[in-house]
Amino acid sequence: MNKGLKSNRREFLKIAATAGGGLLIGFNWSACDSPKMNVISDQEIYDEAINYNSFLSISPSNHVVIFSPNPELGQNIKTSFPMIVAEELDVDWANVRVQQAFLDTEKYDRQVTGGSGAMPHSWQRLRQAGATARQMLMAAAAKRLNVPISELKTDKGNVIHGSKKLNYGELANEAATLTVPEEVELKNVKDFKIIGTAVKNVDNAAMFTGQPLYGLDVYRDNMLHAMIQRPPFGMKLKSVDADEAKKVNGVKEVVTFKDNVAVVGTGTWPLMKARKLLKIAYEPIDKALESTAFHNNKFDEMLNSGAAEVKRKDGDVNTAFKNAARIIKSEYQCPFLSHSPMEPMNFFANVKEDSVELIGPTQTPDRARSAAAEICGIAPEKVSVELTRLGGGFGRRLRADFVEEAVELSKMLKAPVKLTWSREDDITGGAYRPAVKYRFEAALNSKDELIGYKLTGVGMNSGNSTRENNFPAGAIENLEIKSMAFDSPITTNAWRAPITNFLAFAEQSFLDEVAEAMGKDPVAFRLELLDKAKAKPVGEIHYDIDRMRGVITTAVEKSGWGKKQGVSQGFSVYFSHRSYVAQVAEARIVDGKAILDKIYAITDCGIVINPTGADQQVRGGMLDGMGHAMFANLTFTDGIADQKNFDTYRLIRMKEIPEIETHFIDNGIDPTGLGEPALPPTGGAIANAIYKASGRRLRNQPFSNEEAMKNLNLGNPA
Repeated sequence: MNKGLKSNRREFLKIAATAGGGLLIGFNWSACDSPKMNVISDQEIYDEAINYNSFLSISPSNHVVIFSPNPELGQNIKTSFPMIVAEELDVDWANVRVQQAFLDTEKYDRQVTGGSGAMPHSWQRLRQAGATARQMLMAAAAKRLNVPISELKTDKGNVIHGSKKLNYGELANEAATLTVPEEVELKNVKDFKIIGTAVKNVDNAAMFTGQPLYGLDVYRDNMLHAMIQRPPFGMKLKSVDADEAKKVNGVKEVVTFKDNVAVVGTGTWPLMKARKLLKIAYEPIDKALESTAFHNNKFDEMLNSGAAEVKRKDGDVNTAFKNAARIIKSEYQCPFLSHSPMEPMNFFANVKEDSVELIGPTQTPDRARSAAAEICGIAPEKVSVELTRLGGGFGRRLRADFVEEAVELSKMLKAPVKLTWSREDDITGGAYRPAVKYRFEAALNSKDELIGYKLTGVGMNSGNSTRENNFPAGAIENLEIKSMAFDSPITTNAWRAPITNFLAFAEQSFLDEVAEAMGKDPVAFRLELLDKAKAKPVGEIHYDIDRMRGVITTAVEKSGWGKKQGVSQGFSVYFSHRSYVAQVAEARIVDGKAILDKIYAITDCGIVINPTGADQQVRGGMLDGMGHAMFANLTFTDGIADQKNFDTYRLIRMKEIPEIETHFIDNGIDPTGLGEPALPPTGGAIANAIYKASGRRLRNQPFSNEEAMKNLNLGNPA
């Protein structure tokens, strides 16, 4: 058993006292002296389960309801969170039902999905929730049987003493009246029965049968539908003529707010038709409208200005470069990128006199609530937020702009409103991955030894476009990393694996360039750097050298690095969001086409809760990384996105996906997060493999637009 962990009552243990009554098997017991003899259904028993704490409830019928507090956007958290609770509770998974919890900042801590942080943050809390309930059930059994609690054990939802067995449901009412233990014992990892097993997504059946799960499925009687025409970036509303739009059958109103023009009616189809009939005039806000050509010029201007802020500096970089026998210099660039989740932005809002009801898909429900409260001038506690399943997010739903729009409209119209964005709205409406450009420089001495390293990152609304403490920082004696951002009216936001999604490609490609110049195998070169960081670290080390080495050596083993004939292999490894992923891509040139045959992915994310979900997470991240690296490109003309739908904003297609082989490092450490880490290394592995196969270096995304790819089309796997 692990050492006892003290429970945090305020954060996660909200024990509901039921001393005045509760549920009995098959009956509904009120607070009065005699029971109401109304037989209730299993569903009713589920729904009226005794609330032990913020994570689980147990009914007298011995069914367990586990509430998943964080938004589910495809990362499998609605399944994996309950698995952790059920493990420590020692309950039969077949008797578990999972429900998506409402926003409740009193019961739940960090109801956010983002930064791959949900699992690392909640791992111990969830374990404590299950272990605490189990301890209280055992205490109730000990009291009823008049035996020491030390003589009891649990198994599949039962407390056992010799030949006697009491299921949790029989003990639920008694347990709920007991004092919450201050300390509980957690299971040893070796005793896990549920964690580490393949468990199907709890929403599979509902998804496969088309049951309402998503924000787009939300329906309320008497609600209005709304769609919005938003201004181009850098412009404001000047005038609008809505006469023709109002004539469309199903259109109720056309209203304006905050430079937006909203068409309101009975359904989305008439609104989409009506929007095309709007005659809207805009005018610039205060400066020239931005285009991609301007951004490209601005990147070069910033890189050459010398004004970038130093984020990390080790050793004497200037002297190292001054004395270098040769200098390797390369630049890498990435465009703006749309998040493009399958489900466009949408939200339901019902603003009442002194309260607001919100329903929809958001990664940050507390932010949605706060925004609604501010707009309506009420206390946040008077805003309820019901979470639906999210049809993708990737960081786009961290923002609350679409929630604010729904609230504004409901308040104006004094009616419940469901706001829906079209696909075109979603791609052209901003909150993009910031466009960035990197300049790398490496100084080699006369012996082809690496003696200096520079990285300067510049970007549009990018903030710090570098990760100055990531590898290879700490392994190079003379190192300088700088960053600079330009304030653009084009709105940006965190995009899956923020910054590192492109930085990893650029860095890993450049390290390959340096290794080639030094005459070294690229994998061996990285391992040498790690050895230096461990033996004689330069400054602070913010990554785990052994974990990174572990995924590298395993990738070498599983891929047969350097031993295969007929394919060219490209390597990449990256640390992001607390986890480590190494990848090896295999490419061939066949009839003038670059064919990606296979990619190996080795992941160290600590304990794997659900192997099925983890595998899907890695594969999904890699596909996202592949598609955007190869094809995605968002350009601008006078503040307007040139690409408006998937016919021009290109993503990867099914036939272009290579074979993917995944492996996980079993090191027994607490989970470190998995939503994002598999994406960053993918572009680098692919680019390095294509270089090995063709001799052509890819330095800009999308690869399909690169000069090096002319007459070298990306083909389909054989």
